[in-house]
Amino acid sequence: MSVLVYIDTISGNISKNAMEAVFYGSKIGPVTVVTNGGVSADKLASLGNFGATKVLVQRALQSQDASQLTRLVSATAGTTGATTIVFSQDLTGRAVAPRVSASLKAGLVAGAVSLPDAGGIFKVNVFSGKAFGNVKVNSAIRVVNLTPNSIALETGSGSAAVEEISVDCGAPSYTVKSVEKQEGDILLPEAETVVSAGRGLKGPENWGMVEDLAKTLGAATACSRPVADIGWRPHHEHVGQTGLAIRPNLYIAAGISGAIQHLAGVNGSKVIVVINTDPEAPFFKAADYGIIGDAFDILPKLNEEIKKLKAQN
Repeated sequence: MSVLVYIDTISGNISKNAMEAVFYGSKIGPVTVVTNGGVSADKLASLGNFGATKVLVQRALQSQDASQLTRLVSATAGTTGATTIVFSQDLTGRAVAPRVSASLKAGLVAGAVSLPDAGGIFKVNVFSGKAFGNVKVNSAIRVVNLTPNSIALETGSGSAAVEEISVDCGAPSYTVKSVEKQEGDILLPEAETVVSAGRGLKGPENWGMVEDLAKTLGAATACSRPVADIGWRPHHEHVGQTGLAIRPNLYIAAGISGAIQHLAGVNGSKVIVVINTDPEAPFFKAADYGIIGDAFDILPKLNEEIKKLKAQN
């Protein structure tokens, strides 16, 4: 069963989400990767460490236009004979996978969290992560959107062959005038540990304790929607139903009540720790561990204790 994996490398780097998609595809069948942009041949060849045998790159296409990427992936699927096409369920994957599905008359598995079983059934997230569903595709070709951080990434040794291709992708449907890139060493969608806070911190001047704990843990920082809306934190840190949906191994939430809209973006976290002064805060019902107390007292103490533990190891 031939597998084609699209990865987004327009930034010049290969994300953890992309590596997961390649590794996931390699567990289904021989993987060919298709991408675009100017990422180096050495970086593309390193995808062999995650199971790719070949990488096809269209360097002339320096765009994330969904219509152009649909043509690129659909055409490459035809030339490679792929019967399974895998995307990461990031912003690009959400936009392109349904279009490729329609273009190829292929069934779509949106939000897969597991490999297909022996009967070809995929486990998927449904209802904003509040439940799981089982999906089976009966069409000759299937398109799979893989939920980030839902499988354990393993690294092997290998080198993929890199080949430049030229596909007529048509004209872009829009023009990009400027791009503002998220800053920071750890990108929120890829983070395995996240420290988040809400209006309980009372103002942006108090965010230093959140950033200090995140630095100690090697974590990304996040926030609730009200915090982003009033300008305390940048919007790219907003997690929830109308922001980013994340699935870290550890999610620490301080001063967030846990409205259903926020839970929809974080309830895929493997472990949730909630810190709140209100013992009736809804978030405690979803938490694996809860601390009833003031974040201004607990976050600094937690940070110091973690530093002590790290110093002992």
